[in-house]
Order: sequence, then structure tokens, then C-alpha cells
Amino acid sequence: MGSQARSVRTGFLRSVERFPDRPALQLGGETLSYRALSALAASMAATLDAQAPADELPLTAVFAHRSITAYAGVLAGLHRGHGYVPLNPAFPTDRTRAMLVRSGCRSLIVDGHGARQLEEVLDGVDTPLVLLLPEHDDVDAFAARWPAHRFLGRGALLDAARWQPGPVDPNGIAYLLFTSGSTGQPKGVMVAHRNVTHFVDAMVERYAVTEHDRFSQTFDLTFDLSAFDMFVAWERGACVCAPTQSQKMLPGKYVTECGITIWFSVPSTAVLMSRLRILKPGKFPGLRYSLFCGEALPVEVLQKWAEAAPASVLENLYGPTELTIACTLYRWDGERSPSESELGVVPIGEPYPGMKILVADEQLNEVPVGETGELLMTGPQLTLGYWRDAERTAAAFVVPPGRAETYYRTGDRVRRPAPGRPLVYLGRMDNQIKIQGYRVELGEIEAVMRQEAGVEVAIAVGWPVTASGADGLVGFLGTDRADIAAVRERIIARLPPYMHPSELHLVPEFPLNANGKVDRKALLQRLVDAAAAAKEGA
Repeated sequence: MGSQARSVRTGFLRSVERFPDRPALQLGGETLSYRALSALAASMAATLDAQAPADELPLTAVFAHRSITAYAGVLAGLHRGHGYVPLNPAFPTDRTRAMLVRSGCRSLIVDGHGARQLEEVLDGVDTPLVLLLPEHDDVDAFAARWPAHRFLGRGALLDAARWQPGPVDPNGIAYLLFTSGSTGQPKGVMVAHRNVTHFVDAMVERYAVTEHDRFSQTFDLTFDLSAFDMFVAWERGACVCAPTQSQKMLPGKYVTECGITIWFSVPSTAVLMSRLRILKPGKFPGLRYSLFCGEALPVEVLQKWAEAAPASVLENLYGPTELTIACTLYRWDGERSPSESELGVVPIGEPYPGMKILVADEQLNEVPVGETGELLMTGPQLTLGYWRDAERTAAAFVVPPGRAETYYRTGDRVRRPAPGRPLVYLGRMDNQIKIQGYRVELGEIEAVMRQEAGVEVAIAVGWPVTASGADGLVGFLGTDRADIAAVRERIIARLPPYMHPSELHLVPEFPLNANGKVDRKALLQRLVDAAAAAKEGA
């Protein structure tokens, strides 16, 4: 291993040598040591290397969900010297097929969840694939159904000793992750090994990670935040504790039973735990760090979490997939932070080591401190662009006027209120909409709605939608009981007329997207459906 260039698998392999018998993965009732997980991954890698076409791209797809096969499959891809391409059996099969075809993968590792969907996913896939189903003893039925593809079951697995580490280019793809595209066509973000190792180095040092730490894994593999839990833990010999679906429904119990020391989730998970009254003072004494990322973090929820985890350091992380997992962070301080927060939302703080920020206007020129603009960033975590999509890459990865480096346009609105003050997040550029010609910050309205309704989550959407923006606003409050008329009156008293919500809806449980974030599009669709139903009724 010493002569190999450093890559995402390097830390894991070093931990196998240093801590062979320590737990690397706990899932449900099963725990795998570093030695056992490495052997399984090496066995899968050797099997695919022996069977896969010689001219395949260096990418291995993993069609699996919260299983040992899923995590071993990620490592198997990396062991081959490939990048891994996670595919989620919880996604619509048409979307999964589109990702598989777009990636050009010829090798696919499939668990039991994925196997049940092969009938639909393989429909119309003409390129011959090699599919490894390590949980299946008998793959004859699959082979008979799809003679163009090669199916390998448990019996085909080669001995782990047969594995030869495939060479890795630090500039090569560590994982190819498909994110939502505005056109409906998923964008494949190419994340290089050097991007991930830079991120991991910053994290293991900041959090002083040791082999005794136990990481939560609240994210699916198709969400890039899952890479934090895996690669930061495995870099230092720690354990990834992946909850089963039923454990995910009882997160408080899961933290306690699994002895989690480093928690990481989207804020929506913390909001849900707060609503279910799980965040009782002193509830999680064993948490060393509590990290949140993926959407705006409400101050009120973080304060409740701080009481529930009194020994924990709390941090708000920010970052799109294109800047490798997270690229700015902010450490919460109970005394100072409330005054540094805006719109009831925790700041996103400062860039990671080596990362540079640019707050820019529409022409991509830097705006003065105190003014609002779009966040652009560059540095060692800037990814390689979009897979086989030069046009989209050129639109998002730009060289601003007067600069020499390429920056990524995040599409997020931020402001540094004053020199030395942390960066604050003000919402998506597309969450600033025009209503009757006025520019309106949905985040500002949401902050007032949260305060006046006494709720942790409130969402505002422009409605009805027009070609230039929207004619008005509709609000959704995260509660099942409230005096809507009284709340609306209080909101109206604080906002100019063009920012008044025409309606308020109570939502006991917000719809969440596949990554566990509040799904704004689903809320808008409710309004579309209600309007269509009313029209039919009339």
C-alpha cells in the first residue's frame, strides 16, 4: 500500500492494518470488524476484476440500500481503483435506469433490495453488464431472464487473497453522484480522490477522531453527506453505525443504543426529534460532536439540541456536492451565536482550510462586505465538473472577472454582515422571487412566520406562479394546531402588503425529499392539485 498514490481507500486500508479486530461497520444486529469488511470488499473486487470487460470505464455501480453489501460494495469499487456510483432502490426505477445508463457502468453490485427491482431497471438496458449479487445463492433465474448480462452469485465470489489493488489516480473519480437537474435530467457530479482526502484530513483533525468514535449514518449513499461518515470514520479506525429503517424512525433510541459519539444529519431530522419531544435536557450525554448540513439550521432547534447534548460541540456545515460534502462551517457558541444569527437561522461561518469564497453580484464581481450576493467558491475541494456535460459544467464552473481560478457558482445567497463576522445564509437565489414587481426574500417571510406561529419550520412559496414570478404568497406552518386567522394578522402587522401570505396551511408533517430535506416542490404541487380540483368542481 505504501507505494500507492493516496486515495479515498488509503485510510481504510491503513485502519485494517492498525485495527483489524475493531468494529468498522454496525448495521442492525450485525457488526463487521475492519478485517471482515475488508475481506468482503476485496472478495467482491477480485471477482469483478476477473469477470468484468477489460475495456470498462473505471466506475462500479452499487445498487443497494442500508445493507452490508451496500457498504462493502462502495469499498469494493474503491478497491478496484474505480469510483463508485451509488444507485438507490428507494428511487423511481426510471431514474435509476437513467443514472445507470448515463454513468456507462458495466459492473454492478446488487443487494436484496436492488435485486427486487432488476426487472424494471434492466428493461431496455442493451449494454452487457456484469451483476454481482453476493446475497444470492442462486442467480439462474436472473441469467435465464436476461441472457445478455452476466450474473454472479455468492458461489462465484473469489477468495479475498486474490485481490490486487488497482492503481488509483488522485485526480480520478472517487464517486460519481447524480443530483437533481433543473431540466429533470440528473447531473452526475465527478468528485475526485484528492477532493475527498482534503476534506477528510480537515475533519479528522478538527474533531480529533479516534478508533473509539462511533459515527451515525443517517444519510443514504446517494446523498454525498454519507461520504463524511464513512471516510472520516474509516480514516481513523472508528465505527460507522448505520441505522436500519426502523431505527431511523426512533433516532433518540438509536443514538443511545449504538453509543453514537459523532452525530451528523440534516436539520429536518433534528426538527422532527424536537417535535416528537425527544430532545430532553441531558438526553445524549455521550455525544462529542453534533453536526448539521444540507439546509438552513433553525436557531431554536439547535438550542434545544445543545440542552439535549450538553457535552457536545455543535457545528453547522454548509456545502453543495460540487464542493465536496461541506466547504464552510460554523461552531455554535451559546452566548455569542444568537446575535450572529439572522432570520432565525444559524450562520454558515468560514471556509474550510484552503477554500476561498467570493460573494458576487450578477456580473460575478465581488460585492462590498455587508452586501448580499451569490456565494462562489474555489480551492482543493472544487470537483471535476459534470459527467459528460460540458455545457452545464461551463455554466456552473466559471472564472470570474479579474480572477485566474475557476469558481463554482453555488446559487446560494449569502452576506458577510461586517468584517470578522461569520457568513450568513439567506436562501437560494431562486428563493428570491418577484411578486408584483417587488423582489421578495422567501427566507425573510419564513422567519416572521416561524416567530409569529411559534413553530420550528415554516415554508413560503410564490403562488399563483406567473411568467415573471408570482402574484402572491402561500405559507405552510409546521404544526397541526394554530389559530390561523390570529397568526396571519400578526404576520401582516410585520410585513409590507406585497409580502402578506394570502393563505396559511397547517402541515403536521412536511414532505421530505430523498435526502431528508423539506420538499418545496411537493408543497407547490399541493397548491397546483388543489387549484385543479377546485376548477373541476366549479
